Amino acid sequence: MKTQVTLAQNNADLTTYRILQHLLIGLFLIATATFNSVYAQTTTNTEINVKGMVSDDIGPLTGVNIALEGSNVGAITDTVGTFIFPKALQPGDVLVFSYLGYETRRIKIKEDTNFLNLKMVSEAIDIVGAPAVDKPYKSKRSF
Repeated sequence: MKTQVTLAQNNADLTTYRILQHLLIGLFLIATATFNSVYAQTTTNTEINVKGMVSDDIGPLTGVNIALEGSNVGAITDTVGTFIFPKALQPGDVLVFSYLGYETRRIKIKEDTNFLNLKMVSEAIDIVGAPAVDKPYKSKRSF
């Protein structure tokens, strides 16, 4: 005679176990997405687009050189003294403003720097040497 053994499990216990298993997997996925390190890295890399106007006591200056210190990237002011720097800058970058007859200015970029309104200060220029006036110049005409 053969004996047959059947294992009967309670269907309610099996269903409850599977629901708990799915719930734990779902909570793990939500926690992983919430505390992902990729989100934390995107906020520290700020890029700043800088524009502005350069003037002196009289009015706007045309042709002022603006260069990023330590690189070959730069811009110049237009006819109304405004500029838009072509490269996005980081906090701590230094822009160098130079113009003939004016003092060179260095401006350090901060996180909240978007627009620069810069007033250039004229620089005293010394002329070294004296003009030669001993002998007047005469043109030599050839006939």
